[in-house]
Parts: sequence; C-alpha cells; structure tokens
Amino acid sequence: MPRANYLFTSESVSEGHPDKVCDQISDAVLDAFIENDIKLGIADESAVNTRLGCETLCTTNKIIVAGEGRGQAPLFHKHGEKAVVNREMITDIARGVVKDIGYDQDGFSYYGADVEVLLHGQSPDIAMGVDAKKKKDGEQEGAGDQGMMFGFACTESEVYEKGSFMPAPIYFAHKILKVLSEKRRSGALFDLQPDAKSQVTVKYVEGQPVGCTKVVVSTQHNAQTRNGKKYSPSMIRDMIEDTVTSALPGGWMPKKPSDFLVNPTGNFVVGGPDGDCGLTGRKIIVDTYGGYAPHGGGAFSGKDPTKVDRSAAYAARYLAKNVVAAGLAERCTIQIAYAIGVADPMSLLVDTHGTGKVEEAKLQKLLPELFPLRPTNIRRSLKLCRPIYRRTAAYGHFGRAPEKDGGFSWERTDLADALKRALR
Repeated sequence: MPRANYLFTSESVSEGHPDKVCDQISDAVLDAFIENDIKLGIADESAVNTRLGCETLCTTNKIIVAGEGRGQAPLFHKHGEKAVVNREMITDIARGVVKDIGYDQDGFSYYGADVEVLLHGQSPDIAMGVDAKKKKDGEQEGAGDQGMMFGFACTESEVYEKGSFMPAPIYFAHKILKVLSEKRRSGALFDLQPDAKSQVTVKYVEGQPVGCTKVVVSTQHNAQTRNGKKYSPSMIRDMIEDTVTSALPGGWMPKKPSDFLVNPTGNFVVGGPDGDCGLTGRKIIVDTYGGYAPHGGGAFSGKDPTKVDRSAAYAARYLAKNVVAAGLAERCTIQIAYAIGVADPMSLLVDTHGTGKVEEAKLQKLLPELFPLRPTNIRRSLKLCRPIYRRTAAYGHFGRAPEKDGGFSWERTDLADALKRALR
C-alpha cells in the first residue's frame, strides 16, 4: 500500500540559472535551424530536415556552443566536402538569449562575453539510421538514439491548478520563480537579478497535497538599494514574500518565519554563469516531474524532434495525461523504450499505481493503436517540426498550457474522448 501521509520536496531554477541559460541557447539554436528550413520550404508537418544535438557551456564571460547538426544556408554552408556552421549567426543567437534573460553584468554580459562556436556536421552513420526509409507501411524514421523515456500525470493538483495534471511540489516550485521573473522584468522587483532557485516541501494527507511545510528561495539581487543601502537577506525576504505567497494556493505558505528561507547563506550578488559554470541538460529533474516520477536520463534541450530522448518523452507525457484526463486513472506512468535506427518501440509499459479504472494491459494494447509510437508519427501528430523549443527550456516542459502556434502540444487532452469511447 502506498503511504498516505508524507512530505515531498521539489526544486526549480529560473531562466537565469547557469544551466538554464545553456538550455535556452541550445534550444534557440534549434529553433533557428527549424525556422530556416521552414522559410526554405524544406520542412513542414510531414518532413524535417534539421538534425541537431547542440550543447552549450557558460562561465565567466564565456559561452561555448558545441555539437553536431545538419542544416541549410545561411546557418550551414559547404566547404569542400564538409558542412560548416555559420559561426556569426550562432554567436548572435547566443547573445540574443543572454540579453533577453537580462544579463548585463561585469562577469557575464550579452555583449561582453566571448562566444566560441564548435558546431559541426552530423555523422553520416547517425543520419543513415535516422533518416526515413521506404518500408511496407510507408516512410518511417528510425529512432535517433536508444534509451527509455517516461511520461507521468496525476490529478493531485487539479483542485488548485486545473489542467496541469502535475505533481504539486514541482508545479509550485516553477510557479514561484515564474512570478518572481515576471515582476523582475516588469520593474516591480527591479533590484532582483536573473539567477534564482526555489524549493518547496509539500505536506500530503491521505495522498493529497494540503500545504507547504518549507519554502526556500535563493535569488540574485543588486548589492545596494538605489539609495545606496547594502541589501541584507531579511530585506530580500521582505521584498519577495508577498510575491511568493501569491504563487501558492491560499493557506499554503508556511506560517512560521523559520519555515520560509530566503538566501540562507547570505547575500546573493554574484550569480549566473559568473558564479557557477552552466551546461546544457544538467537540470533534467527540474525539466520533468521534480523527482516525483521516473526519468529516463536523457536531456531535452538542443535536440531536434527526431531524437526520441525528447519527442518520445513528450509522447509519453501526452498519453499519460490523456489517460488521467479521461478519468481512467488518478496517476499514470508510461515507459517507452527504443533502439537507434528502429522505428517501432522495443517496449511499452503502463502503470496506474493501483488507481486505474481499467486493466493496464488493455491500455498498453490500446494506446499505440490510437497513437502509434513511431518517431515519425510522434513528430507529425504533435506537430514538433516548429520553432517552439526555447520556451520549453525554463520552468518545465510539462504542466504548461498548449499554445496556438503548437507550443506544448503534448499538453493537449484531445485523445481522452477517443480513449473513453474505445473502452466502452
């Protein structure tokens, strides 16, 4: 029997966290590749030319963009037999991301940082395994890598945030930082700087979240007020407490002052990549379910939609969310496994954690019939050949509202009715 009364903690990081700066640069490069292909007419909902595995490193006034890819001019051009990336364009993309985040500091500045671009052409051995081949059932891309991917959804936060189908700890850890960022950008909290982290500990009673026992926020800030007074942690606490409270459901904020920790090590003036080196793909638990559900281990950012590390994780979330939205379970975990170059999954597992209204074996048979889990179908059905990826690289890839241009399409619940009809 699962425990009914317990505490669970998740953390989030802001768009100015060093690792998230890197994630956003990598995904902004991906968006540029896809957008370029669309403009050239060589990419649409049924075909994708871009191949990209883009990794970024940021440290004190240094940005390194590395990896391999395939694209068209002006982002790529031929130099003899080799595909050479347009370093100037990639540099401009990286600087633009840093500027938008808000870094204009001595140790890390959008204009002062040295940008080194080490992207190169994709290995033909990988491309051969992934590119679509004529098969009996039509063109199907092989999976871009081997591995297992997980998706998860639950009902526990629905009473507070309808439609999220997310674990409460990670959902509200994200929301705290998102609200703080919005106020920083608007000027309402103008002395805050981009780097920040949050951590919330949620109390569960009879399996349902009822409030926070601890809330931790570490946020970068200016050294002095505009009147020249040096900031102290207590001043930052007073500045942000109402904003943090507003991000949580009513009554969730801890009552005891000692249970709301702000910058617990002291002042937080030096931050971002100047204070800590950042790397793409180092916040995979923040990106998914906050440790509440399994993660296959593969990062998302900088990877084009043929790479199942990303697209199949989105598909698994889509299916798990629709199972729960259809009322077939209160909790659902889905695992999908692939082999590189092979279109069909190696395995599919559905686990409803004892909350299912139908047999898991029936769902395992039905789900791939309604939504084939080959990479080509995932990409086409979720409309992943669009420049929608940078927005995913901060505040989580899941629990977001689907957008009109196709962003967060995996958060739709349009399969729920078909599931219910098929199981009548």
